[in-house]
Amino acid sequence: GTNSWRMLRIERGTVRVADAHGQPPGIPFWLGEAPARSVELSRAVSDIRRDVDERLDDRESAIAFLVDEAGISPSAAQQLVDYLTEARRLLGVLPTQETLVAERFFDESGGMQLVVHAPFGSRVNRAWGLALRKRFCRQFNFELQAAALEDSIVLSLGPTHSFPLEEIQGYLRADTVREVLTQAILQAPMFPTRWRWVASTALAIRRYRNGRKVPPQFQRSDSDDLLALVFPDQVACAENIAGDRQVPDHPLVLQTLDDCLNELMDIGGLEALLRDMAAGNVEILTRDLTTPSPLAQEIISARPYAFLDDAPAEERRTRAIRTRNLLDPEEAATIGRLDPEAISQVCLEAWPEARTPDELHDGLTLAGFLTIPELHPADRLPWTALLAPLLADRRATVVAVPGGHPLWVSAERLAQLQLVCPQLTAEPPIGTAHAGRRSEALSREQALRDLLRSRLETLGPVTASVLAAPLGVPVADAEIALLALEVEGQAMRGRFRTPAPLEEWCDRRLLARIHRYTLKTLRRAVEPVSPAAYMRFLFRWHQVGADQVGSPAGLRAAVNRLIAFPVPAAAWEGSVLTARDRAFAPAALDQLLAGGEFLWMRPVVEAAGPQRLGPIRTTPILFLERQQLALWLSLLPDGNRATVVGRSVAAAQIHALLSKHGAMFFVDLLRVSGLPRNAAEAALRELVAGGQVSGDGFAGLRSLLLPAAQRHAPEWRRSVSADLPGRWSLTMPPLDSIPNPSDAPKLRRAAVEHVALVLLERYGVVFRSVLQRESRFLPPWRELAQALRRLEARGKIRGGRFVASFGGEQFALPEAIDYLRGVRHAGNQDSEVILSAADPLNLTGIVTPGDKVPAVLRNRVLYRNGIPVGAWLRGDFVRFAGAPSGAIGSTALLSAAIAPEGAPTGAPTRRYQGSFAPL
Repeated sequence: GTNSWRMLRIERGTVRVADAHGQPPGIPFWLGEAPARSVELSRAVSDIRRDVDERLDDRESAIAFLVDEAGISPSAAQQLVDYLTEARRLLGVLPTQETLVAERFFDESGGMQLVVHAPFGSRVNRAWGLALRKRFCRQFNFELQAAALEDSIVLSLGPTHSFPLEEIQGYLRADTVREVLTQAILQAPMFPTRWRWVASTALAIRRYRNGRKVPPQFQRSDSDDLLALVFPDQVACAENIAGDRQVPDHPLVLQTLDDCLNELMDIGGLEALLRDMAAGNVEILTRDLTTPSPLAQEIISARPYAFLDDAPAEERRTRAIRTRNLLDPEEAATIGRLDPEAISQVCLEAWPEARTPDELHDGLTLAGFLTIPELHPADRLPWTALLAPLLADRRATVVAVPGGHPLWVSAERLAQLQLVCPQLTAEPPIGTAHAGRRSEALSREQALRDLLRSRLETLGPVTASVLAAPLGVPVADAEIALLALEVEGQAMRGRFRTPAPLEEWCDRRLLARIHRYTLKTLRRAVEPVSPAAYMRFLFRWHQVGADQVGSPAGLRAAVNRLIAFPVPAAAWEGSVLTARDRAFAPAALDQLLAGGEFLWMRPVVEAAGPQRLGPIRTTPILFLERQQLALWLSLLPDGNRATVVGRSVAAAQIHALLSKHGAMFFVDLLRVSGLPRNAAEAALRELVAGGQVSGDGFAGLRSLLLPAAQRHAPEWRRSVSADLPGRWSLTMPPLDSIPNPSDAPKLRRAAVEHVALVLLERYGVVFRSVLQRESRFLPPWRELAQALRRLEARGKIRGGRFVASFGGEQFALPEAIDYLRGVRHAGNQDSEVILSAADPLNLTGIVTPGDKVPAVLRNRVLYRNGIPVGAWLRGDFVRFAGAPSGAIGSTALLSAAIAPEGAPTGAPTRRYQGSFAPL
């Protein structure tokens, strides 16, 4: 406390700040306590969880229920439904006051964490957590770290805590929990804090001395001295205390305990809960998971006011837990399962290896014994040869167990096996000079326990019947020995394999390793790829550079992934489509467009103004789906959508005819309009350039791109009609077909979601940076992000971090994620791809580092293993700075390969050092 402290006053809900004028602080420097939720509010939380759980199968119904019942906003309701959906997929049920859930999982250090989900409020949970901590301490002789919040309790288990989760229900009883909790309070940090409060309130501690206020740290020392006088056992050395501490009949001590039991905690509520659990009114479900559930993340990151022990925040065992972000709904259902490959790998690592007789002898000793069926077929003959010297030296023997397979046993383990199975016969027999003597003093139960311990360390997850079968002992005897190992913390039981109809047992050390391997597998699955790997993925995603046989289906897929991307008109057939289909033919594109699924048009964003007379080779042209044309046109500015008149009278006349009669051939336009051929052609070129007219094939646009002199030349007329081929129609709807303004928000939302799906189809993985070259009339990123989140919530796409080096949210198609991982695992394959700079995949300077390559028709970019190494710019080939010197071969060959048609080859190569103009 310094002179800068200020006093806070609350008047009519307003916080007012006033200068303290140098007064000392009135807040103690030790940690305080957080206020607890009321019983009624806890019941309301439980009820709303139950009501939402009943509606989670219908997401929209659950959202509507939260909006109407809880009065929260729709966006908050969506987040809450997604959160609870992921929790239920992992836990199987949402915890309520009638159905509790206890989950257990390993942390990064190999320890275990137990989280009990109980929405009873922190007063009941503090009492329950503190009593459980005391009970665990007495049973396992280990001090636990624990914390409690309104909806959950966490107990940080040690390496010796191995027990079935079902037993947690019987650890406490209603008739004895008060005594257990009282002893737990005396060792918890809450007792001295409450003691200072009670002693200060009772004026047993002097607040003022000689007219001056006693500093808080001095008051704390005085309260400790007073406690030593009235309650000596509380501050006595623990080594001198046998059994429970005896609580003195002192009013200050009794008042402190009463405050702890009934104000800070709710002992009455805990006793009622334990009675309901004993009567079966409250059910506890148990889950062994590989990673904490979403509901457990709050208690894992709890603040010091939730701690039930005096360990500081930086020393909490929960800091060793690596939590995940909100889980994908599809992953949440399987994240609690162990990876079968991880189980197989650990079992392979635990199984002994034998290359010499000595190694086989060590393996027999460590494993307890081995059977022939357990050996891998490739190991049976070599290991049999290694066993022969051991049999000759009486270091091992073969034991015949009645009704079982022969056992290979080392001399050191034979005595234990004889205690377990007295009827066995050994061949060759081993005398006392060779047999081990370390088990002479053991009982049969101890010998069986040691043998099963060794078997668990060798086999991995296994059932009790499998362990008992080779020894010929009853399964019940094996289960008793396994329970003893569980109490020691050596063995753990559960259902580890999928599917696992029977209960399995596993060595704790091996199980921790399986969990680590499973987590590594999950992390590798979501590890983002490098930008270069993402570029290789895009090339394969678009079939660029692949040896693909031309087909209508392949061309349709290529056009479908290029929807709404403006490309110079001459580049479509000159480089973009040919890069995706080496057998591309212009007639195939005409046939595809004639089917009516797609149409081409000139994108116009700005209001009508001075324009060129018609389309040229560099005029941007894009393809759209005819069925979704209304959605795309709704994204255009209202001024463009309402523009129906061109610049000239002839263009207005052609526009009126197409609006009245629909699609018309060019010869029909000439006949009906009465315009001269040149005027009609100029008007049509004007309407195409304005984005108001399109053709039912690409041949008409192909004709418009040629100069009139060339198009009317004799050699041209022999292959293409002088009349512009195909039918022509309007792309803009007439004024009377524009949607009602009241339907505009709904149409806008549908259009944005459709655009999001189109971008996902184009890039596989969508994030803000990758969209820099997209058309300007597309929705802004904020709208696209909201649409992508809605699609993710519906389970149609996946969200996460898929490409490294880029911040913000990223979204991907499920099939694209698998494809992306395959590209990453394939690694570099020295693949080279040459792209037109106008191609949508020219992401140099956007995805890959460096400067951008202008999307000029004649420019080309060379990629090697997804990294741009050079480009053809302004008639010269330039090498990018930082490109490996050996990455580019012969300059002449490279120039011939990437130079556009008509460009000179063999031009000199120079190092590129400048900056490209922005796209």
